[in-house]
Amino acid sequence: MGFLAVLLALLLEQARPLAFDNPVHAGLRSWARTVRRNLDAGQSAHGWLAWLLAAGVPALVVMLVYHALWQFSVLLSFAWVVAVLYVTLGFRQFSHHFSEIRRSLDEGNDAQAREQLAQWLRVQPSSLPRAELLRQVIEHSVLAAHRHVFGVLVCFVVFWAVGLGPAGAVFYRMAEYLSRNWRARPDGTPSAALQNAAAQAWRWVDHVPARVTAMGFAIVGNFEEAVASWRGDAARFAPGSDGVVLAATSGALNVRLIAQPEGAGPLDDSDPAARPQPQLAHLGSVVGLVWRSVVLWMLLLALLTLARF
Repeated sequence: MGFLAVLLALLLEQARPLAFDNPVHAGLRSWARTVRRNLDAGQSAHGWLAWLLAAGVPALVVMLVYHALWQFSVLLSFAWVVAVLYVTLGFRQFSHHFSEIRRSLDEGNDAQAREQLAQWLRVQPSSLPRAELLRQVIEHSVLAAHRHVFGVLVCFVVFWAVGLGPAGAVFYRMAEYLSRNWRARPDGTPSAALQNAAAQAWRWVDHVPARVTAMGFAIVGNFEEAVASWRGDAARFAPGSDGVVLAATSGALNVRLIAQPEGAGPLDDSDPAARPQPQLAHLGSVVGLVWRSVVLWMLLLALLTLARF
C-alpha cells in the first residue's frame, strides 16, 4: 500500500498541483501561529513544549484517523494515505519557480530571472552575476527537492514501517516549516528559546533524510566525487544537513557551488571550489539528477514492498 500511495500521490500532484494558499496548508500555518502566541513564554521548556505540540499534534491526528479508517475499510485508509501524501509530497509545490527562472535564463533575460529568484526566496532583488545567479538557483532547487520530496519520503517510510501510517510525512513537513517560520522577526518574536528549539529539532529530524538524499544523488551521479565532497567538505557549503545535500550535489554534477577564495592561487583538482562554474546546461542536469534519484528510491520501495509480500 505504501508504494502505491506514494506513486499515486506523485502522479496526482503532477496532474493537479496544490495551490500555495490551499486550506490545508493555511490551517497548519494557523495552528503553528496559535501555538506560538499562546505558549511562547521565553523559557526553554516552553519552547520545546510549543514545538512538540505544533509538530506532533497534526502528525498524531493523521495517525489516529488512519487507524480509525483502517477499522472500517482498507480502501478508505488507503485514500487517506494518498490524501496526506498529496498535500505533503511533490515537486509542483516549488518547481514552478525553477521553471520560470530557467525560462528567463534561456531567453537571456537575467534581470527577470533575478526578480523571480527574489520572489521565490522572498528577498529584495539584487544584481547577481550570471554564475552566482545560477549557483543560487541550483542550490535552492536541490534543497527544495530534498525538503518537499526525498525528506518527506524517508520519514513517511520510517513511520510507516513502525505502524504509524502517514504521520511521518506530516511530522517532517511541520518540522521544516517551523524551522523557517520560528526565526527572529523585527518585532522581537518569537523568543530565542522557541527559535533554538525549532532549529535544534530540525537538525535532528533532518539528519538521516539529508544523508539519504545525498546518497541517492551520489548513486545516480558521480559517486566517488559526491561521496568525497560530502564527507570532506560539507561544512564549506552550508551549515548542518544542507551542507551535506549541497556537497553531494556539487560532486555528483561536478559543478562549483561554493565561491573560490579571493586571491587564491591555483587550486587542487579535488577542491570543490576548483570545479567548473555553473552554466545554464547545469539546470537540466539538476532536473535529471533529481528525477533519476526519484526513480531509484521508488524502485527500492517497490522491491521492499514485494519482499514483504
